[in-house]
Order: sequence, then structure tokens, then C-alpha cells
Amino acid sequence: MMKYNEREISKRRTFAVIAHPDAGKTTLTEKLLLFGGAIHVAGAVKSNKIKKSATSDWMEIEKQRGISVATSVMGFEYQDYKINILDTPGHQDFAEDTYRTLTAVDSVIIVIDGARGVEVQTKRLMEVCRMRKTPVIVFVNKMDRESQDPFDLLDEVESELQIATTPLTWPIDSGDRFKGVYNIYDKAIELFSAADKTHVTERQQVDLNAPELLEHLSEAQADRLKSDLEIIEGVYPELDVEQYLNAELAPVFFGSALNNFGVKELLDIFVKIAPSPRPTPAEERVVTPYEEPFTGFVFKIHANMDPNHRSCIAFVKICSGKFERNTYYTHVRHGKQMRFSSPTAFMAQKKEIVDDAYAGDIVGLPDTGNFKIGDTLTSGETLHFRGLPSFSPEMFKYIENADPQKQKQLQKGLNQLMDEGVAQMFTNVFNGRRIIGTVGQLQFEVIQYRLLHEYQASCRWEPIHLYKACWLSSDDDEVLQEFKRRKMQYIAVDTQGRDVYLADSSYLLTMAKEEFPQITFHFTSEF
Repeated sequence: MMKYNEREISKRRTFAVIAHPDAGKTTLTEKLLLFGGAIHVAGAVKSNKIKKSATSDWMEIEKQRGISVATSVMGFEYQDYKINILDTPGHQDFAEDTYRTLTAVDSVIIVIDGARGVEVQTKRLMEVCRMRKTPVIVFVNKMDRESQDPFDLLDEVESELQIATTPLTWPIDSGDRFKGVYNIYDKAIELFSAADKTHVTERQQVDLNAPELLEHLSEAQADRLKSDLEIIEGVYPELDVEQYLNAELAPVFFGSALNNFGVKELLDIFVKIAPSPRPTPAEERVVTPYEEPFTGFVFKIHANMDPNHRSCIAFVKICSGKFERNTYYTHVRHGKQMRFSSPTAFMAQKKEIVDDAYAGDIVGLPDTGNFKIGDTLTSGETLHFRGLPSFSPEMFKYIENADPQKQKQLQKGLNQLMDEGVAQMFTNVFNGRRIIGTVGQLQFEVIQYRLLHEYQASCRWEPIHLYKACWLSSDDDEVLQEFKRRKMQYIAVDTQGRDVYLADSSYLLTMAKEEFPQITFHFTSEF
């Protein structure tokens, strides 16, 4: 007989939804919540003239610009499963947040726009999934608009994402002629009606060989569907769940998230085949979810989830065992015992206090500055979970205080935002000026906006020309000191006090590497 913990853990499905901006990722997330009964009416996400109101985009700047910039966590029950969705930022300036989120999930749903096909951003995210052998399901969205030929789309997914595919639903035409999908898994036609986008409507199912089929499809559509299905049977493999779990095969679904179409089919099959929590490698050993002792790691820190309270929340992915409220756990980096009286679970912005949570769940812990991204909490064992890198930034600006009376607020705001992993801060050793490094331009806007609105601190940016920031390490301390003396104006320290070389051109970086072969230059913060 299964133990209670085992039953709880095997019910968990923790996954991320990833996509290129505008492919409909947030809409799909919202419709999954709608089918799961977690929300009852979908916020109709309309043009930018009206403020966007999707449940998962709750930071003010996201509402204004209609993009998700912070990863949200949402949980709900469906059938007999407990589902945790992590909605990730689609905007490429926030790719790093998405990479980190992928360390906390067991599988991924990739959303692709039926007209635009696979885009660059999606390829990069897929590389991370491939590296981590994360199982992937593809949802081809917006079939109610003119789309590419579905066979061409499957070819594109296979060549661009380098993974075999097998369609589990098949579209009947697209655009104005879109009639529905044929559910290959259940062998039934599901008819599309775009009547009500905000509630779940009953599906109308018709058998492929039923005479009344022609009441719904034209003869040409019916013939084409039958010939398509013959081709699919001949060309594509049947769903092999083992291959899917080994990240070698991606099941593909077609639909229209905005019109609630094809989403339930995706969800029904997803809960059956998607993996329950998987083992997590730590530096010391591999941790399996069914172990009794609790372990977990912080993969994200978010400041000011509630603008009325100045607090951060550390998002912890539980890797094994059961987490309990008011129980003492070891914070491995500090080596101290901590207990949490108000751990929270999330339904977008609505938080509720939880008494316990299991492997696969994400809990939010109130944080007053105790946590950094990558920190481990355990029932006592010393473990370090890895794979949460910071990447070398691509863009740099000096940050200056625009209001001398608000120096303290600026400092506090910067510290919290850097702990959150929004960007990286380096302090130049030569002149003491602070430099912010980011992966994209939009992050500078977000930092300035949040400093002003959440910390009442105003900053201004000043230009600085830099090519790359790289972390330094060497076995020979004398050589390192000599390098730092000679390159004094280009040496900085990061928020954790590690040495960083700010190269202002690729030529100078190459020269430095040649001149100092005993020094290693690192492009991610994990070494």
C-alpha cells in the first residue's frame, strides 16, 4: 500500500508554460485555471488600450505594457491531481528569470503561434529543456486565425527544436474556416464555437464516420481530415510515454486558447502522462522526492508582492518530503535554524497560509533578507542544490541617486531587487560607483519604475561602455593581485564580494586572457 506522502507526491504536476511574447502564453495559463475551476470567469485580455487583467500578470508595469515580467506561481486541483503552474516571462529581457524557473519544474508546455511558427526565443528555452532532459508538450495556438499548414508546423518544430513530435489532436482548417479538432487520443471530433470566451462551454463531439459529420464540415474538409489522419498514422509514431518522459518525443496539441478551444484536451491528457516530481541532483547526492526528510531550494525572490507591506517572498521548490508550518528547518548557507509561521501557497495574487506542502509544491516564505537565490533549506542535512546560474550581463549603466535625501531607500531597494535576481550590481573598486548589468534594456525601466513606486527612491542612469563582466578565479593569489593592480579601473566586486573584471572590448578581454593564463574568466556566476 502507498504511504500517504507517496500518494500526495505522485498526484503533483509542476510545470512551466514558456513561449515567445505574444504567442498566447498568459492566455493559455489563464484558461488552464478556468478549466481547473481555480477562476470562474477569464479576464478578457484585450488590446493595450484597456489595462490587461490576466490573473497571472499582477505587477503594475506588466499591466501597463501587457507583458509578463515576473514568474507567477498558481496552484489548483483538477480531477484527482494537484497542479502547480509557473507562468514565465516571455519577454527576452527576462530570459534569466525563465532559465531559473526551469530548474523548479518537472515538465514544460511550449506555446507556439500557429501563424508565426517557432521563434528564436523558443529555441533558446528549448536548449535549456534539452540540457536538463525536461519533458516537453507543444501547444500550437491561435488556430482560429490564418495559420501555417499543420504538417509544415510539425516539421518546423522537429527541425528547430530538435525533438521528434507526435500530434495528439489535429486541426480541421484554420482562420474563419476553423471547425474544431480531431482528438487522436480519444478518437472523436470536437467542434469549435467561438461564442463565449470567458466561461467553459460544453464540447460537441461527433464520430469521424457518423453520417451527421457533414452537417458540421464541408465535404472537402471531411475528406481532407480523413486523408490527413491516414498520413499521420503512416508518418508519426504513436505516443510512447517513456520517450516523452525522457524528453525524446513531444506530443503536439492544436487549439485557440483565447476561445478556450483545445485547452481541456491538453489538460486531460497532460495530467495522465506528465511526470510527478522527479529527483533533484544536489552537489552531495541525488535527492528523490519520496524521501521522508524535507529539502527544498529558493529559485526566486520577489519583493513587494503586497505593496502595503514592505516584504520579500522567497519562492521555495520542495524537492523531498513534507514541509510543515512552524517547524524548524536548517538554512544551510547560514547554518542556522529557522521556522516559518506564515508560509503561503499562491493563486496568482491571492495568497493563502498553508500548514503543509509536499515535494513538487512551491511555497512562499516571508523573507527579511535571509535568502539568496539558490539557498537550500533541509531537515538538518547539509545539501547544496546547483544549477541556478547568473549569466554574464550584456548591458551596463551607472546608477546614480537622483534624490540625496532618499539615499537609504535607494540602497534598500537596490539590495532587494538584486537579491531578487532582476539584474546584477557591481561596485567599481577604483571610483566606488555602482554599475547595473542586465540581459536586456527593459530591465532598466523595470528597476527605475519599481524603485520609485515601491521604495519612493528616484534614480537616474548614466552611460558606460562595457563589453562583458566576468568573474575571476585563480589558484595563484599573487597573479590575481597583480592583475587587479594593473587593471584597477576595470575591477569591481559583485553583491557577494566576488572579483569581477569589466572588459570594455572583446579585444581587451582576449589580451587579458593571453597575458594571464593562470587566471580563469567565468561567464556565469557558478564555478
